[in-house]
Amino acid sequence: MIKKFYTRDILNIALPIIMGNLGFILIGVGDVIVAGRHSTDTLAAVSLATAIINCIMMFGIGILISISPILSNYRGEGNEAEKYFYPSLKSAAWLSLIASAAIAAFIPFVGRLGFESHLVPLIKSYFWITAFSTFGAYLHCMAKEFLQAFEIVVFPNILTVVCIFINVGLNFLLAFGYGPIPEMGTAGLALASLITRYFMGFVLFCYCFKKVKIRHYKAKGYYRDMLRVGLPTSLAVMIEFIGFNAITVILGRISGVYAAAQNIVCTLTSVSFMVPLAIGNATAVKVGFANGAKYYKSLKNYAFTGIAMAVAFMACSAIIVGLFPEFLIKLFTNDLELIKVCIPVVHMLCVFQVFDGMQAALAGIFKGLKQTNVVMVSNFIAFWLISLPLGCFLGLKLKLNLLGFWYSMAVAIIVLCSIMFVTMLRKFKKMEVSCRTSL
Repeated sequence: MIKKFYTRDILNIALPIIMGNLGFILIGVGDVIVAGRHSTDTLAAVSLATAIINCIMMFGIGILISISPILSNYRGEGNEAEKYFYPSLKSAAWLSLIASAAIAAFIPFVGRLGFESHLVPLIKSYFWITAFSTFGAYLHCMAKEFLQAFEIVVFPNILTVVCIFINVGLNFLLAFGYGPIPEMGTAGLALASLITRYFMGFVLFCYCFKKVKIRHYKAKGYYRDMLRVGLPTSLAVMIEFIGFNAITVILGRISGVYAAAQNIVCTLTSVSFMVPLAIGNATAVKVGFANGAKYYKSLKNYAFTGIAMAVAFMACSAIIVGLFPEFLIKLFTNDLELIKVCIPVVHMLCVFQVFDGMQAALAGIFKGLKQTNVVMVSNFIAFWLISLPLGCFLGLKLKLNLLGFWYSMAVAIIVLCSIMFVTMLRKFKKMEVSCRTSL
């Protein structure tokens, strides 16, 4: 009965987030599908551009996703949390300005990375347009996290699902052209994303005023907490993204086919990963509230329940992906060379997925505990000290190419989960000792 209670409690928050996360990633899936239908060059250009842009944008996103666990802790402590809306908004604005400047500043370097020459103009056009879309993306992330702290999760995630269809429609319209609208290809895909991001951001911004009593408040302590919790989270996310996207850039210099294949494989794993990510977010909220209120027994129960749910789902996902790899790849492309590259990698992906689900739940637990340094250090060890060197050896030295890099990713994710799980057990043991001492 107790386990059912904690499972139900997490699912009440996680299910709408799952819907929204799937919607968010399906927006990206729509980009990949339309790009692949337009041409392999368009898909390769978008893959290479987003591999770099995502690493830049994740810095701000990583800080903003600390909003919900921080405010959940405040609520658990009995503090008023509504007053932190404007400080959150200011943070989103400044972070988006930094990200936009960084994306624009990178454009002159695109031609020096060794990509195929005919892809460089396409990549640059995608960069220019995306540089102006960051505020919409950050505004949406900030508002979604703010509402999530109050367990308001239904409307924000329904909005994301609606935007799947808006984005896909805009993708086809702007990429292929229709009537007076010219065919814009790669630039059209970037413009569609820009419009969709601003629509999502401003709708959710207005919704915050309807659902939560908001007033102006200066909060220096809140900014400090955002940096203390959010900066390690941000760096951890960037470390992981760079680990994934470095593969795209490294192999993209050999052939655009490998960049396109990596994008397809990452899209496949990203779709299923949205479920444990949502479970991790829900677990962070519940663990954060329990941590603030010092309900340590409930905290442990939420933590282990979240891990079990995430791992169970990803195990089922791995079975499905392993049984139908060719069918899933053909959803994105009919290019026989691309399919041939992807299929063996998808089989390795099945191993990776199970542990990827576990690390999502563990990261949520540490966010709720406001101890995100653990996540950052673990990601650095796994993806930079293990995955990239081993991947370069297997992929480049032994000529296994993309498959070699995914062997290294599987090893890295197992190491990552081991470090985080052992650290969590030690943290729980210290909590038990502290509780007995206080009694």
